[in-house]
Amino acid sequence: MNSSIYISSRKPKFVTASSCTSKPQQLSIKCYIKFRPCIDIHKGKVKQIVGSTLSDLKESGSTLVTNFESDKSAAEYANLYKEDGLEGGHVIMLGADPLSNQSAIEALHAYPGGLQVGGGINSGNALSYIKEGASHVIITSYVFNNGEMDLERLKGLVNLIGKERLVLDLSCRKKDGRYAIVTDRWQKFSDVYLDKSTLKFLSDYADEFLVHGVDVEGKKLGIDEELVTLLGRHSPIPVTYAGGVTVMEDLERIKKAGMGRVDVTVGSALDIFGGDLAYKDVVAWHSRQEALQV
Repeated sequence: MNSSIYISSRKPKFVTASSCTSKPQQLSIKCYIKFRPCIDIHKGKVKQIVGSTLSDLKESGSTLVTNFESDKSAAEYANLYKEDGLEGGHVIMLGADPLSNQSAIEALHAYPGGLQVGGGINSGNALSYIKEGASHVIITSYVFNNGEMDLERLKGLVNLIGKERLVLDLSCRKKDGRYAIVTDRWQKFSDVYLDKSTLKFLSDYADEFLVHGVDVEGKKLGIDEELVTLLGRHSPIPVTYAGGVTVMEDLERIKKAGMGRVDVTVGSALDIFGGDLAYKDVVAWHSRQEALQV
């Protein structure tokens, strides 16, 4: 383990609300969106899994649906993203096993400061991943504990690693017509709903949000435009949406629905993960968005 914390020199590019008069004036917003790459790790292997099928059951009794398993390592994907200048991607460990942990650390070493890491992160291990090269740690179940928000845990993490290194995963599913944050491999509904007030409150404790539209994630069903609209309208801090992207037009839909304020992750649809959507085309789209920045 490295003895010192890696401090990234990369700074997100922001403009004030007055520079983009068509956007909500009360928010500090950015005027271009980014493609955020991902590396999902399950039992040490890079995979694309329908997240809603994950469970704590033994494999023999589960209904796990795997879309893709790569013969390339997590570090190889990290190197690809580094070469293409893609920052702020996330490495997610879909299980707390030693092989996945080692694979994630190798990816962080391959691209220090360029990747975020999540999956089983808590106050006991968060700092160690920062020391290994993660720009941020991603938290869900540790803070939304037993279906409720544990504010003391959240404050403790902020005191430990700093708000600027914390990403809150607010992945959600529809419940009674509202988006409820889900935890424990997206199997358990919390009593916290994603709305304007929740986003505003939690923005005081995080640098970014990551939001999977769980009802469409990994299923190539198209994006959840209602959710993207909510995020674009109400998130005071950078937010990344994941779920349902299938074709290039979906990226433009996210750009429009999110008012140019919502970054996007693409997983199973990419050809590097066995899908039909060309990774190089998505990278080219990303570069065009960056060129349009104010």
